[in-house]
Amino acid sequence: MSNNAYFFSIDMSKEIKDQVKQLLDVWMEAFNNRDLEGWSNTHNFPHVRIAGGQVSLWETKDDYISHFSKPDMFESLEAAGWHHSKWVSRDFDLVSEEKVHVSVVFQRYDKENNPHSKFEALYVVTKINSNWGVQVRSSLAP
Repeated sequence: MSNNAYFFSIDMSKEIKDQVKQLLDVWMEAFNNRDLEGWSNTHNFPHVRIAGGQVSLWETKDDYISHFSKPDMFESLEAAGWHHSKWVSRDFDLVSEEKVHVSVVFQRYDKENNPHSKFEALYVVTKINSNWGVQVRSSLAP
């Protein structure tokens, strides 16, 4: 007896990885553009973030946007010297037709493009209603 959820071709795996890489590129672009609406569009909900010793859960996109708008997350990051971030690495730990685990490393930079800080994280990217989105982030960032 086979379970098709776990067995798929290498070509399909590459296609899924390419889709998730593209999603993460859009995720980072929206984040760097301080586009909270666009950034939240790259998430699936409910959304979980584990970081700074806390587990946070947002049931809806509106809850998520409201949380990061007050106080403004980007203003807080800028006050700490952040200007933009870039992916250092994205390694695929698990790939299936509807869920992907990606170990990421991202680097924060200041206005002069000097490295500011670097963090590791595990992102769980899910496919819901034919749309890929980051659903869980477990991060060593604060």
